[in-house]
Amino acid sequence: MYLENKTSLEIEMSQTASQGHQGRSSLRSPKAVAGNFGELCLLEGISERLDTQKLQQSAGQCVIHTEGFVPIRQEDGFRNNFSAVNILRGKTNSANLTERSPLLRFSQDDSITYMTLHDPSFVGVEEPWNNGSLDVERRYRLGSEVTSLSLSRSSSSEKYDPLDNLNLSFRFTSNVKCCFKVSKTATIFAFVVLCSLFFSMYPDRDNPWRMVAVSPTESFSMNVTDFRDNALLKLQVAGPFAGGMIDLTTQEYILIQVEQTEQPGQRRRRTQQVTHNWTIPLHAERSDQIVETKTFEMLSSDPIAITIQAFLQDNEVVPLSMTHQSLYVSVETQVAIAGIILAGVYVLIIFEIVHRTLAAMLGSLAALAALSIIGNRPSLVTVVEWIDYETLALLFGMMVLVAIFSETGFFDYCAVKAYQLARGRVWPMIIILCLIAAILSAFLDNVTTMMLFTPVTIRLCEVLNLDPRHVLIAEVIFTNIGGAATAVGDPPNVIIVSNQDLRREGIDFASFTGYMFLGICLVLFTSFPFLRMLYWNKKLYNKESIEIVELKHEILVWRQTAQRINPASREETAVKCLLMQKVLNLESLLRKMMKTFQRQISQEDKNWEQNIQELQKKHRITDKVLLVKCVSVLGVVIFMFFLNSFVPSIHLDLGWIAILGALWLLVLADIQDFEIILHRVEWATLLFFAGLFVLMEALAQLQLIDYIGEQTALLIKAVPEDQRLAIAIILVMWVSALASSLIDNIPFTATMIPVLINLSQDADVNLPVKPLIFALAMGACLGGNGTLIGASANVVCAGIAEQHGYGFSFMEFFKLGFPMMIMTCMIGMCYLLATHIGLGWNM
Repeated sequence: MYLENKTSLEIEMSQTASQGHQGRSSLRSPKAVAGNFGELCLLEGISERLDTQKLQQSAGQCVIHTEGFVPIRQEDGFRNNFSAVNILRGKTNSANLTERSPLLRFSQDDSITYMTLHDPSFVGVEEPWNNGSLDVERRYRLGSEVTSLSLSRSSSSEKYDPLDNLNLSFRFTSNVKCCFKVSKTATIFAFVVLCSLFFSMYPDRDNPWRMVAVSPTESFSMNVTDFRDNALLKLQVAGPFAGGMIDLTTQEYILIQVEQTEQPGQRRRRTQQVTHNWTIPLHAERSDQIVETKTFEMLSSDPIAITIQAFLQDNEVVPLSMTHQSLYVSVETQVAIAGIILAGVYVLIIFEIVHRTLAAMLGSLAALAALSIIGNRPSLVTVVEWIDYETLALLFGMMVLVAIFSETGFFDYCAVKAYQLARGRVWPMIIILCLIAAILSAFLDNVTTMMLFTPVTIRLCEVLNLDPRHVLIAEVIFTNIGGAATAVGDPPNVIIVSNQDLRREGIDFASFTGYMFLGICLVLFTSFPFLRMLYWNKKLYNKESIEIVELKHEILVWRQTAQRINPASREETAVKCLLMQKVLNLESLLRKMMKTFQRQISQEDKNWEQNIQELQKKHRITDKVLLVKCVSVLGVVIFMFFLNSFVPSIHLDLGWIAILGALWLLVLADIQDFEIILHRVEWATLLFFAGLFVLMEALAQLQLIDYIGEQTALLIKAVPEDQRLAIAIILVMWVSALASSLIDNIPFTATMIPVLINLSQDADVNLPVKPLIFALAMGACLGGNGTLIGASANVVCAGIAEQHGYGFSFMEFFKLGFPMMIMTCMIGMCYLLATHIGLGWNM
């Protein structure tokens, strides 16, 4: 795009009538022409007469040439209906302007910039409107984009044009789409207003925290009297807790008893009593303050007695904080509400009714409204705390690093090298890319791997005339597979290895990585043939020539650029008109190229050596000094990622490391125009993750994740003891995989770990904990390939691809990712059964 600001620019809009048309009486005035559509209303008042007028600006002067811009008779084209398109097409005899002409052209003295409003040299003769209905529909759609208004048919008394019937059909289709859009907007807006009303009708949870001190000799007791029928008691306790299951014979803990006695009355003739015991282990150092939450089902509105006792090895005091509240909806109803909200979010994303970022925000609002109705409305501070800022900081820092890195031409260079390594063959190249992505994701975060690989893949596919969408989906699938191989490759693995109770069971970094690495290698190498089978009937090459593909992508980029301009001023309106005029010209050129295109693309490039030489000349490193700076900073960041996993004395999370790395590179690269870097940050992706974190935590507050874990445990207990281990592995594996493909695998893994620990320590179940934990890790990591929002790397890859004009939908990913998830989980399940059931690797 040739848009540059030059000093001493002169804005000049000239409008001259052709000498050959002096006798025509049906020519319109410039005012009448400009009045047909809103985007070009700047012509009115600027071109009141046919000679040149100049507008002085503080920034400089600019010249807009419209020498071929002549009024159009009402009989030409589609009369009033397509007057905007005809005006934009225009006529000219100039032979120096083409569709590829830049928007700004410079004179020889480099002092004046010419903004070409119309580049119609390719239509030396008026092009008739007889290119078929598709041609007319494209023109009609493009004209609507320029005007930002629907072009309605004028109520003129003149006789009808031959294409009036076709115009009416277009108007009918447009009206149907308009009605659907209006109804969709009205429905969503009504839903948002309703949720906002529910959310505003209930106050924040304002139950004060009560300070408590307990010891082996002194306990604490209180009575809760303000309780309603059919309500749940939600109890929150904060203290120096360790989390997880405990050994009552060796570890210190506190015991909370919740007891209610229902007196005889109309409903019951005899006294009924319910007692709940809640045991929480204490941390040995008494340092960290952790909040534990549990919900109890009560019988009636009778008073509830709460007692807290401490079981310690010495006579010391343990400080605690406690608060309670009433929930007016049963657990089953909360789970049903959470399931409906989650299904609604998936419907919005799958059918692309709204953008996935807006879908996550709508789901979060619905979940918050549901929490308000049941009496558990969180405060704004609590909702903000639900967001995982470490993940957002990691994403933002790596986006800035990659944005600066792309200025060096390194991604183009890597694309050419990958093409050379594959010797011009497509599938060996795809396998190499997927294998490298899987290996890197085993040691790096999956998000970081895809941020580095996505730009390289897009440039490689562009130079090879491949469709980047299928290649990117294959890469992100193998990234998620490779991330499951080590303890630092995927967040669920990090959560498992960091758990102190599991470390005491022998699941540390080395043992976990050794077991998972062997299984994931088996999954990885059996996935390549299945991937080739999935892609058997898919055309990886674009059907058109590379010139047509590049032209289509250029049209998309021009249109997206025009849509991002907010026409708040006359100058911005003019620039938006120029961009849309460029789209019109390129669309016309595309139609001509499509007519003359006859050759077929071969499935294998025969002249790959010659192509490599040409690509190496075209795609080189453009800034070697900046490349050295980028590689140095990125190397330090990756090295710090490794140290963070192995050296506990480094008190920097992954988010802080990425932010500091971005700050280092911004200083070293001496970035002057900071807005360019910020424009390349995927803000929509960051907002999507923020909304997703709030949504998942709200669903967890609605007992959805706890309910899944409890039902899984109940199913395992119902199995006969001789088959219990095999069924438990299969059940945990598939429940984890399916749940991780629908909800975030991080809160699911954190919730399932204590459930599985309690299950393994239950005397009636008698199951080893290692097979259950490995099944959880295998399912949670491989399940991310099930849907587009199943893993963070999927969303990041889709966001970067969308920014480059190659975005893929939920269903496009689902058609490839879900079968791969089923196949990889089958292989992983066979590996778990063979090692734990067949070989007995349970100790």
